Amino acid sequence: MAKRDYYEILGVSRDADEQALKKAYRQMALKYHPDKNPGNKASEEHFKEAAEAYEVLSNPEKRAKYDRFGHDGLKGMGGGGYGGGMSMEDIFSQFGDIFENAFGGFGGFSGFGGQQQRRRVNRGTNLRVKVKLTLEEISKGVEKKIKVHKYVTCNECKGSGARGGGSYHTCSTCHGSGHVTRVTSTFLGQMQTTSSCPACGGEGKTISDKCPACVGNGIVKGEDVISINIPAGVAEGMQLSLSGKGNAAARGGIPGDLIILIEEVKHADLMRDGSNLHYEHYLTFPEAALGTQTEVPTLEGKARIKIEPGTQSGKVLRLKGKGLPSIESGYRGDLMVTLIVYTPENLSKPEQEMLESLRHSENFRPKAGSKEKGFYERMKEYLH
Repeated sequence: MAKRDYYEILGVSRDADEQALKKAYRQMALKYHPDKNPGNKASEEHFKEAAEAYEVLSNPEKRAKYDRFGHDGLKGMGGGGYGGGMSMEDIFSQFGDIFENAFGGFGGFSGFGGQQQRRRVNRGTNLRVKVKLTLEEISKGVEKKIKVHKYVTCNECKGSGARGGGSYHTCSTCHGSGHVTRVTSTFLGQMQTTSSCPACGGEGKTISDKCPACVGNGIVKGEDVISINIPAGVAEGMQLSLSGKGNAAARGGIPGDLIILIEEVKHADLMRDGSNLHYEHYLTFPEAALGTQTEVPTLEGKARIKIEPGTQSGKVLRLKGKGLPSIESGYRGDLMVTLIVYTPENLSKPEQEMLESLRHSENFRPKAGSKEKGFYERMKEYLH
């Protein structure tokens, strides 16, 4: 079934700012919260759907991609995953601050939003790496294997943080809830605030005997070899995301993402313009005047082209389908070959005499109304 529009899900306009998005999401979260609608699968799906919409629209990079390309633009970015992949606990971990600030932590509820379920879930940090690609690799897509230095799960304690995978104790400060509630008196009356427990960091438990290898964190510095499948048609500055391939999280939490930044290696002959490629091919005057056949470089090797007699400098030849594929549509662009007639700078005396004899020939003079193509003429050829 096709995904619904994220703006429609939250009930906001497409130019809604950050505060409007947050307010709309709070309202949706409260309306469809599982504790207010026990056993109602439809409400639970609406709750997840709202979290997915907010996760994308609150991220400037993902929102820009979504505004331009819709749901397809989020492929490979790790976006739009909450509705199908993450648990309720993951959602509360990601957006718990919004719930608490808006509704006092859903204080009256006992299920997913209740005190036991609002324990903090650790989340690993994202990693960013640069991957250099040639135009040949971009043309076909490529698999790259890279070595990444990052935090990995501790082998000694299997990520638990406890020596030998040992025991935990319920936090004596929050009694396992992961948060503490304070009541203060003000001139307006008593005010109740809820925050993460400072003793256990919101986890609701403490380690009785910390692992000496990771000092109780459950993670250590290490490295990992990661395989990245890069689709054809990517461009300089584009970012791809591999969910869960970033830094491991402390004590069995949710790992971060690996962000891949694309860098293009400059081609020796070809210049990129979106999905099209450009190449400047120089001709001698006799070749332009008499016509010839020659070869030009493409990403698949050499291509043979025919130069018609009387070709003017600036003429553009279009080689269909010899460009790059579009990452959105898959449509392959063209190779635009601009022909430039080379004027020799140093002539021998016989050459000077030969050309001098042709100086006044009518065939060597521009015909009425003709001229060498300038910028606007070249652009007109290129566009059509």
